[in-house]
Amino acid sequence: MVAAPQSSLVVTWEKLPDDFVLDDEPVDNINQPAIAAALTESLALAGQLSDQALVMTNYGLCATVNGKTVVKAPDWGYVATIRASREEVKRSYTPQLQGDFPAIVMEFLSDTEGGEYSIKPTYPPGKWFFYEQVLQVPNYVIFEPESGLLEVYRLNESGQYELASANSQQQFWIDELGLALGVWQGTRENRTGYWLRWWNAQNELLPWGKEQAEQERQRAEQERQRAEQERQRAEQERQRAERLAAQLRAAGIEPEG
Repeated sequence: MVAAPQSSLVVTWEKLPDDFVLDDEPVDNINQPAIAAALTESLALAGQLSDQALVMTNYGLCATVNGKTVVKAPDWGYVATIRASREEVKRSYTPQLQGDFPAIVMEFLSDTEGGEYSIKPTYPPGKWFFYEQVLQVPNYVIFEPESGLLEVYRLNESGQYELASANSQQQFWIDELGLALGVWQGTRENRTGYWLRWWNAQNELLPWGKEQAEQERQRAEQERQRAEQERQRAEQERQRAERLAAQLRAAGIEPEG
């Protein structure tokens, strides 16, 4: 049992009841799943997702608050290590009981007000309150896909979210992942606009699958061009050697070897 900063708040970590009805309404728009999938894809391709990691998209995070089950479904989230089977966490995930607490959760703003900034403490609590006071997630990201506005909140020593500052590249370093998060503008899967992307410590963009394939194609083409240049240099050297040998023979000198 964990007592949150508020004296009236008692949190326990219990498995979601089998008969608990999860919200199965569709997401607000088609941008949200696409942005979430792009975040996960680049992590996976970079080898940043271990077998024990859990990535969630519109998936239930659970806690029991003052005896009542609370479930919030972030648009994207990451847990470094789970200790339960994949089958056990198929419907939802309860931190501490089934593994680590989330290292980061994200909400993507849409035309529908979803309470991303809600600090409502009474049941059912608002998202902000739940992530900050109940789960105490160290990184809370709010992203507005239409404008590209990105806000990253970091849990401070007082247990409250504090707006983080971007670096000179307008990226936010996420200690728990060892990566920076930032906004990238471009096209992917017929959607042109703002995307969330990852950068490593060397400020290298983690590529998506299509980008990685293009990089491999370019590397292969560069290697082919280098091989062709080497072949041409070898051929030029052979021709020079033949001309020199012919000149020596014309002068009555038999070239060596």
